Amino acid sequence: MGFIWSLIIGGVIGWLAGLILGRDVPGGIFGNIIAGFIGAWLGSIILGGWGPVIGGFYVIPALVGAIVLVFIVSLIFRSLKRSA
Repeated sequence: MGFIWSLIIGGVIGWLAGLILGRDVPGGIFGNIIAGFIGAWLGSIILGGWGPVIGGFYVIPALVGAIVLVFIVSLIFRSLKRSA
């Protein structure tokens, strides 16, 4: 049950990051989950572990990391789309 909860929270964090930036995460729901997980990892590296914990994620660092990740990925996909 803990793994499913982590998937849900990771998806919500990735979705919120896309919503805050106003950009879609490529891959839909799976992209949101991946952005949430990788964002949580990046956020913990950048900001450490602080803030409320939900589903094993420190929410604030995970959200900041996911925002950075979604921004970088959207820039990469936009540049690939222009060159094609």
